[in-house]
Amino acid sequence: MSNPGETDATPITGIDQLAAYMAEGSKSPRDFRIGTEHEKFGFRRSDLGVPPYEGPGGIREVLEGIEANGWEPIQDTGKTIGLKRDGASVSLEPAGQLELSGAPLASLHETRDEMAAHFAEIRPISERLGLGFAPLGFHPLASREQMPWMPKSRYAIMRRYMPTVGSLGLDMMLRTCTVQVNLDFSSEADMVRKMRVSMALQPLATALFANSPFVEGKPSGLMSSRAHAWTDTDNNRSGILPCVFEPGFGFARYVEWLLDVPMYFIARDEKLIDVAGESFRRFMAGDLPGHPGEQASMGDYADHLTTAFPDVRLKKFIEMRGADAGTPAMMLAQSALWVGLLYDDAALSAAVALVDEIGWQKLAALRPVVPREGMGAILNGSPLRVLAREVVAIAQQGLRARGLRDAVGADESAYLDPLAEIAAGGPTQAEHWLARYHGAWQGDVRHILAEAAI
Repeated sequence: MSNPGETDATPITGIDQLAAYMAEGSKSPRDFRIGTEHEKFGFRRSDLGVPPYEGPGGIREVLEGIEANGWEPIQDTGKTIGLKRDGASVSLEPAGQLELSGAPLASLHETRDEMAAHFAEIRPISERLGLGFAPLGFHPLASREQMPWMPKSRYAIMRRYMPTVGSLGLDMMLRTCTVQVNLDFSSEADMVRKMRVSMALQPLATALFANSPFVEGKPSGLMSSRAHAWTDTDNNRSGILPCVFEPGFGFARYVEWLLDVPMYFIARDEKLIDVAGESFRRFMAGDLPGHPGEQASMGDYADHLTTAFPDVRLKKFIEMRGADAGTPAMMLAQSALWVGLLYDDAALSAAVALVDEIGWQKLAALRPVVPREGMGAILNGSPLRVLAREVVAIAQQGLRARGLRDAVGADESAYLDPLAEIAAGGPTQAEHWLARYHGAWQGDVRHILAEAAI
């Protein structure tokens, strides 16, 4: 979830204005950028407990340690809940999961270096505080009740509202970590093609990046407990959106969908007002219950955009949201997969043709299946690895066509090697951990935090 931004008080006059706001994100392909976001769980090395916000060795001290390296604090009701520097930000998920929202970068080589620099920055701070940070899709040990809450105003509102619309929303907030990549589009037509390909292929991504087979110290029977949590978080604002595949889909149609996503809050006088469940359409009409005559602004719309959680989210860019957090190599591979598929015209055309050939409905039908079956899921009578091989090959071609090389002459396609190994039959991260559990760990899941720590 994003940190608080600047408020735009411009009144909303209609849907065309909101669609135009989204269209402002259109860029020339030469200006396309890559923004990678990744989260990790903090844990105390002494007892593997989850650090709270306050107190010795708490998340607040972690933020203060990072801030000392030249970051600017972001505050909420007087408490630091994030940091920003040079186009990047560090933020807190509800239970203190630490997130880096990377700067917009031109190449995956730069993404690799940014990720390495971030980990190098937090290691000495966490070591001094007796902490570790592990990127896993779902907390492998702690119960919901054992997870702390961070002092971020929107989380208090969501904490109250989530149990009214789904059984797993609090688990999603407190016990999951993801990795996502944010990518650009050049026009409405380009956005539509990219949204359709990425939305249809998110279930495959969920299977490839599955990294959360444990819940409360035991195998959960799932490959991605994180993805399972999303199946009953709040289906009014999440999932695969059929409207993306309808004829005539574009910015205005997405806005229409978004206006029917129930609100969480409005920001007034630097405070958040709980209006969870209310209609943004009524707000636009000046008919928000309890706030008669209150005028919806473009700042309100920008805030509302961040409260919709489809598997692929459209803002002024496109966010891929279907993957578990994982090893640095896998998190980099997540960005590489979507850059390879979407940033080269030939690769994108091949991906469009593949999705059209299979049918988006068949791909979408995998969404409730892959949290449990992972790469063992069946599509058209074949293991999902058959599709994975085709998709990874298209992405490899797309990255090679970009021709961007690092200092030793390697192009970006090398970052897909972990996915190529899985597609060829190698274990996913979840399968790796389950093998460790049944083998070297002798049934003791506690080893996972130290082994997964960055």
